[in-house]
Amino acid sequence: MKKEHECIIIGGGAAGMMAAITLAGYGIETCILEHTSRIGTKILQTGNGKCNFTNLNMDETMYQNKDTKWVMDVINRFNVDAVLDFFKGIGIYHKEKNGYVYPLSMTASSLQNALRLELENKKVSIHTNVIIKNVVKLSAGMKDKFLIECEGIDYIADTVVFATGSKAAPKTGSDGSGYELIKKLGIKVIKPLPALVQLIGDEKELYRIAAGVRSQGKIEIYIDGIKISEDTGEIQYTDYGISGIPVFQISRYAVKALYEKKDVHVCIDMLPDIDDKEMEYILSYMVKQEGYKTVEQFFEGIVNKKLVTMVSRKCNIDAASRVSELKISKLQKLLENMKHFNVHIVDNKGFENGQICQGGVDLKAVSSSDMQSLRVAGVFFAGEVLDVDGRCGGYNLQWAWSSGKAAADGVRRYIKERCR
Repeated sequence: MKKEHECIIIGGGAAGMMAAITLAGYGIETCILEHTSRIGTKILQTGNGKCNFTNLNMDETMYQNKDTKWVMDVINRFNVDAVLDFFKGIGIYHKEKNGYVYPLSMTASSLQNALRLELENKKVSIHTNVIIKNVVKLSAGMKDKFLIECEGIDYIADTVVFATGSKAAPKTGSDGSGYELIKKLGIKVIKPLPALVQLIGDEKELYRIAAGVRSQGKIEIYIDGIKISEDTGEIQYTDYGISGIPVFQISRYAVKALYEKKDVHVCIDMLPDIDDKEMEYILSYMVKQEGYKTVEQFFEGIVNKKLVTMVSRKCNIDAASRVSELKISKLQKLLENMKHFNVHIVDNKGFENGQICQGGVDLKAVSSSDMQSLRVAGVFFAGEVLDVDGRCGGYNLQWAWSSGKAAADGVRRYIKERCR
């Protein structure tokens, strides 16, 4: 048995739902095929369950792939204001904090439910727990169609939108299976690697000392000795290495460099608000006025004591030593390491913990004007399946909304010109 549709969307995540709602609004008969039991599952994890669904500070620097102009061409056609208007139209009002935009309810489930209800209202067919084995382009007279071969039932469609996500967070359904279907069509897929992910260092015994600490800092990443990027914010110290938003922001460079067998280390400034002049004052004050204190006691008012202990251990200094007992050179070394704490990165926490991927469908194989494959007419793409990775802060969901809308617009034009 085969069911026919004008458009089949493979994947019921953020991009797939946006594409389906848009297409249904155009009067195009649309069906979503989702291989998990529920659509929009990954949305529930965004913004720690609060759903940071876009950001007011939007420009090409927020995306880290090779062709940011390509990305912004798509985003600018369905920009932040348009996204906010869309969600207001389906009952999601928003609040903003430092550019980060959340539902007024501050719950991701409210946004997920609003999308689901809009799909129901527009009578979009949704089939869950669907296992797709293959997507094949057929020839039916002058009209090309697609056969979607599934376990138990097959589907026929005039067009196909791949919104299959990546390999990040596989528990939500993003298992990378979409890449294999796409490659069978002869479309290039750049090897996916984790992004927005925690980083693993090579001195775990040392890191355990400060495990659980969250502290403001600046982090710089060096690849083969060359500084590549930096970020500032709350860094989380763990028993395996480092985490937190600043780490996520620079992680894509580390992951890719390690894959290419390059040397990676990061330099953490634990005292980002203290400049060199003030450092000299601190050192002088330590020696002259507070020599009676232990190292841990002196720094307790400046930085978390667990960080003091960790840095002291790295410098072969006993944190219980009195300041007066230490040579100036030892104290200088301690301060220098607080300003320049080096972590040699050897791995990352993998797809299971990564929020998104870098890599995916090569942008050179897709038209930014309609999200259509340049190789296989009638095949469109939306969302994280493409080689687009944004920074933390709502940028990846903005990409999902914008690319989903763009793919739907492309399908509409294609059907109007070739299928009707």
